[in-house]
Amino acid sequence: MNFRHRTREPLELNLIPLIDVVFMLLIFFMLTTTFVHDRALNVALPKAEAGSEERADIENHVIELDTQGNIAVDGHIVEPDLLPERLREIADDGRPVLLWADAEVVNQRVVTVLDMARRAGIEKIGLGTIPPK
Repeated sequence: MNFRHRTREPLELNLIPLIDVVFMLLIFFMLTTTFVHDRALNVALPKAEAGSEERADIENHVIELDTQGNIAVDGHIVEPDLLPERLREIADDGRPVLLWADAEVVNQRVVTVLDMARRAGIEKIGLGTIPPK
């Protein structure tokens, strides 16, 4: 028998569906990831009965105070004499600031940092607390 020989088309590997799946997985993981503030200090926040239970946006600046007298701004430990300069940089940014003070920190230290923030020009500042269980 005499069969006709058909010319075969060259085989191609189509990567478009694979790329689509990879992009969908990337988008899924980006949307389901929770962003957590970097903590430089071990701070046990005080409990509060009233207040908002919503978490602060990741874009907010965070000032941390611990019981040993350490101060951290945005996850980096700052020397107390350099704090006013760092607070002025934050004030120029214009974003809100959260103050996370340990429950055992003396009130005077919290008031001193709040006063420094006000003098630096920070207008939006909040205190971090946790709701009671």
